[in-house]
Amino acid sequence: MGILGDGVAVVENLVPTGLITVASKIVETPLGLAEVATRLVEALAINSITEKTRRGRRVIVKRRNLHSQQLADLTNLYFRMADIPIRFWSKVEEWQRWEVGCFEMLNGDRYRAYASGTRCVIAEKLPGESLWVHLNRGTLTRRILRAAGAEFRRAHKFWSDYFRGCWSHGDGTTQNVIYNPSSNRARLIDFEIVHEKSLARAARQADDLLVFLFDMVGIVPSRQWLPLATTFLEAYGDGEVVAQLRKQLDLPGGLAWIWWGVRTNFTNPGKVKRRLENLSRAIAKLKFYEEAGSARVRNKRRPSISCQQTRPGMPRASSRTLAIKDRAKAVSPGIPRRLPTKT
Repeated sequence: MGILGDGVAVVENLVPTGLITVASKIVETPLGLAEVATRLVEALAINSITEKTRRGRRVIVKRRNLHSQQLADLTNLYFRMADIPIRFWSKVEEWQRWEVGCFEMLNGDRYRAYASGTRCVIAEKLPGESLWVHLNRGTLTRRILRAAGAEFRRAHKFWSDYFRGCWSHGDGTTQNVIYNPSSNRARLIDFEIVHEKSLARAARQADDLLVFLFDMVGIVPSRQWLPLATTFLEAYGDGEVVAQLRKQLDLPGGLAWIWWGVRTNFTNPGKVKRRLENLSRAIAKLKFYEEAGSARVRNKRRPSISCQQTRPGMPRASSRTLAIKDRAKAVSPGIPRRLPTKT
């Protein structure tokens, strides 16, 4: 956790004692990286989540904890230093608006969410279980992944005033995808992390897919990894975004690797690398990916003859260009060829 090493004293006035204790442990004791990360995440608990019954309906109450803004700001400092293009909504009012707005946009056809007081968001509980539960229980199927892929594709088509473009989640983990088997429908929840505005639309949406696949990469058995991963991407079906995803499959170094470690549940890096390389090769063979590549080639603008030398087969100025000029000079059929005679 490089940013916390010599920087413990710097953040003493920003964060509570619990986080300082964890940061000190990172410096003073040879804890394993996974253990350190787990303890840091526990110290960085920004919300408390409870389930209650209100007016006969089950609801999820998400409450921002004391010091949540300072903790979010510290985490965002790490994201910036590691060049990770996401951030927590640190100001409570901004988080409430975003959380409620995203929930209503995606799930408002049947379910409701609203801000309560100065630190809470209350949302109706969605039927079903998270894909994280299915993943760890061994019940994740192609049917479930097709529903998840279709929901990401649907969600990514919504317009966002914040991004001035299509929407993205920012934290598209399997924990934030709820699957209802009775309707065969997946829905997205939990909107407290957002992508940086400067990130291109395809890169933001590809990051959502990458984070989702990270949960799977260390848990799904070897024989099921590629079939399940490609099923998810085929159901998503956007060739441009999947092409961008393929570019983001290389393991990073430095501070960014810590976040990749958290995202992949600290799976052995060699295993992660092999599986992502296999996925990259599999993506290249997907039908919609190949079709998207062919469309990009067809849509490329042809070189202009006015800014480069002519080559065999290319019209010369004496033929093509002059013909164009002649047509441009020609009188329109609607214009009289002779001026009106004076009377």
